[in-house]
Amino acid sequence: MAYLVDKKLSIVIPSHNEEKNISYLIDQIRETLEPTGYAYELIFVDDGSRDNTLNELKVNAEIHSNVFYVELSRNFGKDYALKAGIAMASGNAVITMDADLQHPPQMILKMLYHWEEGYDIVYTYREGENPHGKGYQKVTSRLFYKGLNMLSDIKMENGTADFRLIDEKVVKQLKLIDEYEIFFRGIIKWAGYKQIGIPYVPSKRHTGEASYSFAKLVKLAVTTIMAFSARPLYIISMVGLLFSTVAILYIPYVLISYCLGYAVSGWASIIATIAFFGGLQLMLMSVIGIYVGKIFMQSKHRPNYIIRSSNVVIVDNDLIRI
Repeated sequence: MAYLVDKKLSIVIPSHNEEKNISYLIDQIRETLEPTGYAYELIFVDDGSRDNTLNELKVNAEIHSNVFYVELSRNFGKDYALKAGIAMASGNAVITMDADLQHPPQMILKMLYHWEEGYDIVYTYREGENPHGKGYQKVTSRLFYKGLNMLSDIKMENGTADFRLIDEKVVKQLKLIDEYEIFFRGIIKWAGYKQIGIPYVPSKRHTGEASYSFAKLVKLAVTTIMAFSARPLYIISMVGLLFSTVAILYIPYVLISYCLGYAVSGWASIIATIAFFGGLQLMLMSVIGIYVGKIFMQSKHRPNYIIRSSNVVIVDNDLIRI
C-alpha cells in the first residue's frame, strides 16, 4: 500500500469517563500509524467527565507532542464533542472515533486506502449484531435505523458508527453547520460527496460501561428523525384527514337513527370515543410541539458547547500548544 506521507491526519476522540482507556488507545493508534509515515494529531474532547479523564489527557499531552485536549464546561453530548474537536482539526483528513476501543484503530488503514482511491468520506457500519451489546441495545438499534430510514430523508446502514474519515474539503463545510441537536451520522449522509461504507466488527470495550441508557436512545431516535425530515408532520396530517373523513361519514348514520327513533348509544361508547379522539389530538399536537420546540431552541443561537480549558489554539489552520 502506498501512503501519502506528505498528508496530515487529525483524529478527533470524544471522551466521557474514559480514564482507563486513554493511554491504551494512544498506544494502539501510534502502533497503527507510525509505520505509515503520516503526520497526525490526536484531539481528545473531554465531554464533562466525572473521573480522572482530564488528568490522563494532560499527562499524555505532556508526554506526546501531538496529543491535544479540549475540556468542555459540562457534558454537552457526543455529537457536540465531535463538533468541538472537528473545529480544532487542521489535518488534510479528519478521523472520528470513540475512546473505548470498540472502534479498532487498525481499521484506520482501510480508511486511508479508500481515501487514497479518491473517496471524500469513508464511514463504517457494524457487521451483524454487536456481540458485546446488551439485549435492549440490539433491539433499539435495529428499530432506530429502520425508523430513521422509513421516516426521514436519509438512508443509513444498520449499525452506522461515528468511526469515519472525512476529507478536509468536507470538513470545511461541516464547520459551517450551526444547528440545534446536531447528529453527525445523519449530517455525513446528507452532505453527499463521494462516500463509501466499510463493515467492521466492534471490539469489546477496553474498560467501563456504555453510558447510553434506553431513555437516551429513545430521545436520540425522536430528535434525529425530526431533524432530518418533516415527514412526521405529513403523517399526522394524513391521520387527521382520515379520522375527519370517518367522522363525516358517521353524521348521516346519526341523523337517520334520530329520525327513525332508534336508541342512541349509551354513555360508555360516547366516553370511549371522546377519550380516543382526545388522546389522538394530544399525540398529534405533541409532534407539532416538538418541532416548535426545536425552532425555539434554534432561534436562541446559543453556542453548541462551551470550552472550559484546552492546551491548544488554532493559528493559520495549525494547532499551537499553549
